[in-house]
Amino acid sequence: MADTNYDVIVLGSGPGGYVAAIRCAQLGLKTAIVERELLGGICLNWGCIPTKALLRSAEILHYAQHAEDYGLKIAGKIEADLEAVVKRSRGVAKQLNQGVTHLMKKNNIAVHMGEGTLTGPTSLTVKGEKGEEKLTAKHVIVATGARAGDLPFAPADGERVWTYRHAMTPKEMPKKLLVIGSGAIGIEFASFYNDMGCDVTVVEMLDRVVPVEDKDVSAFLEKSLTKQGMTIMTGAGVEDLKVTDKGVRAKIKDSKGKVSETEFSHCITAIGIVPNTENVGLEKLVEMDRGFIQIDDYGRTKSKGLWAIGDCTPGPWLAHKASHEGVTTAEAIAKELGNKDVHPHPLDRANIPGCTYCHPQIASVGLTEAKAKEAGYEVKAGTFPFIGNGKAIALGEAEGFVKTVFDAKTGELLGAHMVGAEVTEMIQGFVVGKTLETTEAELMQTVFPHPTISESMHESVLASYGRALHI
Repeated sequence: MADTNYDVIVLGSGPGGYVAAIRCAQLGLKTAIVERELLGGICLNWGCIPTKALLRSAEILHYAQHAEDYGLKIAGKIEADLEAVVKRSRGVAKQLNQGVTHLMKKNNIAVHMGEGTLTGPTSLTVKGEKGEEKLTAKHVIVATGARAGDLPFAPADGERVWTYRHAMTPKEMPKKLLVIGSGAIGIEFASFYNDMGCDVTVVEMLDRVVPVEDKDVSAFLEKSLTKQGMTIMTGAGVEDLKVTDKGVRAKIKDSKGKVSETEFSHCITAIGIVPNTENVGLEKLVEMDRGFIQIDDYGRTKSKGLWAIGDCTPGPWLAHKASHEGVTTAEAIAKELGNKDVHPHPLDRANIPGCTYCHPQIASVGLTEAKAKEAGYEVKAGTFPFIGNGKAIALGEAEGFVKTVFDAKTGELLGAHMVGAEVTEMIQGFVVGKTLETTEAELMQTVFPHPTISESMHESVLASYGRALHI
């Protein structure tokens, strides 16, 4: 008979849950994880990682089609084999899923596969292959994540109307694609299918694409995507969507209020997420706001012994935020169980980076210029374009810029915003800087290696103070 009593049980094995379980195990706690589908959750199996594999294939295709720009000749027709592209992406996901399985074994974490339902703050039942198991623990961490939201008048059917999950394993290549929503998920899939040769239209209800980003980044991205052949409609809404024999017919109201009907072969809805907090037994145990579990800075809910992390709690809804919360909560639990050597730190939301892997990439951390001004800061902001950066020109990637925002009074770095090649890898420099409470003086004194695109980070800091060297 398997053991059913633990120090900690984690419900959900995404990047929040499995990281929380590993940290609990590292701290000597007897830990179990409950998962109804695949270890690694959405991120590893259906989200962050496999989408990056798809986007990498699209990027290679793009480079192959533009080989002449680099003085290269590729003989014969270059085309995408959609089945092979998807197969590669699934292979990457499988490798990572197996990696998490290995990490659970290595850390002696018991894995209970099945549907978990809380019967109290620190007890649950698991219905799975072994029938029903009753588990108890001193503490339970809820890490059940979230799923794609549906349009009320056009629920996803997997045939013509897709969520991200359908878009990752398409049965056929869309000819004419409608993407509703221009957040990270919508824009990444728009970018992928556009690079794969599909005719793409993006409809965004707000007045600009990637609306959480700095408005300069939004404006640059819209121009770039339009140049790549996409149709971008901002301040627009899909009023009705009908599935037809050939695809979908959409009624779209544009920013001037004009309604037109257009036929598309497929539609991707990327309008936000819904937390997976129903049917888990949470109703009487936690406070919820629109389905999201309300927690303190360490992940505690209102019920003693019951904690929550990740996408089922307030945003930002990002894998790395969930992992960080998982560590914080694990350490807070260990402290409550008498470990005097752990010192958990609450999450500072101002230092959580965001990355979007469209083409060109976007990365940011902290306040936009507008938000900094709204918060009452006197601001110094500067931008440095990639066209002034030798490495970017040599790579043939001279489109993009880095923008930094400082508090004029103290020199504190308030935010950094980038668009262009490899910016998702560069943003971490500013994240470390912000976490260490840097000012412009330290950043100016930092020696950046040459030739790298990261030199444009240095130049943007200099530009904020009227000191840029290469423009």
